[in-house]
Amino acid sequence: MTNYLVTGGCGFIGSNFIKFIMGFSDTTVCNIDKLTYAGNPLNLLEFENDERYSFYRVDICDKKKVETIFKSRKIDIVVHFAAESHVDRSILSGIEFVKTNVEGTQSLIDVSRDYSVQQFIHVSTDEVYGSIKEPGKFTEKSELHPNSPYAASKASSDLMVLAAIRTHDFPAKITRCSNNYGPFQYPEKLIPLMVSNILEGKSLPIYGTGANIRDWIYVDDHCEGIYSVITKGRAGEVYNIGGRSEIKNIDLVHKIADELGVVPTIDFVKDRLAHDERYAIDFSKISKECDWHPNIGLERGLKNTISWYENNTGWLDKVKSNEYITYYKAQYEKS
Repeated sequence: MTNYLVTGGCGFIGSNFIKFIMGFSDTTVCNIDKLTYAGNPLNLLEFENDERYSFYRVDICDKKKVETIFKSRKIDIVVHFAAESHVDRSILSGIEFVKTNVEGTQSLIDVSRDYSVQQFIHVSTDEVYGSIKEPGKFTEKSELHPNSPYAASKASSDLMVLAAIRTHDFPAKITRCSNNYGPFQYPEKLIPLMVSNILEGKSLPIYGTGANIRDWIYVDDHCEGIYSVITKGRAGEVYNIGGRSEIKNIDLVHKIADELGVVPTIDFVKDRLAHDERYAIDFSKISKECDWHPNIGLERGLKNTISWYENNTGWLDKVKSNEYITYYKAQYEKS
């Protein structure tokens, strides 16, 4: 039996990863999540009576509580998703990003070392590399050049993990993925925001001219990529995980509208500060070493995602709390 501890498991990628690994009969999962606005235990309701799954509402910065969990359970593998992850919110204030993403990661490293975990998977982002001009792509050797407070906090946490590897021979691996999309994503992110607004008959807020380019990866592909790193990756290494689906934001929005059969009403709003122009991932290393590649292209992934939101409007209604409404008005209802 392999005992996983997943941090941030009630969030978008974390909950999808737990669904993935719970599909293996020889797996147990301990999920710890602070349950901020983007964490939703309803994402994992199907496991509430499964003896192989347990949930603890714990902040990773609370070292004593995290230690209590490690004392009571034999943890083999830590998969660390927990993070403040929205660029726009980091621009408003970076304090929580430093606390959770940097201090929380270091606290988790310390406890994991004390209890001799077999593997520590640090899930990071391509945003630590900054922006890249065409036709270049980020490799694992690309310079870290974060431009937002969020990206800077993730780059800092990456460096703390790398320091633990080099100083203590800590059995960690780092993954850096491109933009994720799929079911259960909080509607502050681009794709669920556009889908949600179209379903409600609202206009679509787009930063600047919409010319910024992102590489998109369907969340199931990302989860399989992480698992391939766990099972086949080398300790101490960094692995990029890309979706092979580069597209301008404005073109993506039109694809979403076309899939939903509407002519979109687009509001071009003031551009995000320090808005990265383009992300592009070279994932040849994980392909060669871990035999992984993305299976779900953008066309199919969008169909799956849009269909899920159409069939789960109740989930959307529940996550769109007063906090979400207040944030949305402050962020987008201006030009």
